[in-house]
Amino acid sequence: MGALDYFSNLCTVTSTRKSKRKPMQTVDIKVKMDCDGCERRVKNAVSSMKGVKTVVVNRKQSRVTVSGFVDPNKVLKRVKSTGKRAEFWPYVPYNLVYYPYVKEAYDKKAPSGYVKNAAQALPSPSATDERLTTLFSDDNPNACSIM
Repeated sequence: MGALDYFSNLCTVTSTRKSKRKPMQTVDIKVKMDCDGCERRVKNAVSSMKGVKTVVVNRKQSRVTVSGFVDPNKVLKRVKSTGKRAEFWPYVPYNLVYYPYVKEAYDKKAPSGYVKNAAQALPSPSATDERLTTLFSDDNPNACSIM
């Protein structure tokens, strides 16, 4: 049986090619676009990529949203190849941030309703401001009984 196993190993076909499919994801990129031509150039450059399903351009927010089976770094590189300055979308909705108007998070150039995605320091529970704001909260079971 040793010879039979040897010849069967010679005749088997093994694939060395890895076909790992990229996951479906959404990439948001901040791109400064001034006119319809800029918008069209960015949209055409990104939509011609392999794996792209949808491209949404919002010139008012300077935002490009790409959905599909793509690599975020390749999308950013393709947008930069159009000659535009681009970066990943640095903003999050302000209601997701604990302190939206601290120095690191507040940005005057941010679209309305958004702040920068900065690391937030959570307040200590013994802080006086935190104790006073939660004193009359409906979520606090030990709140004032008059409410």
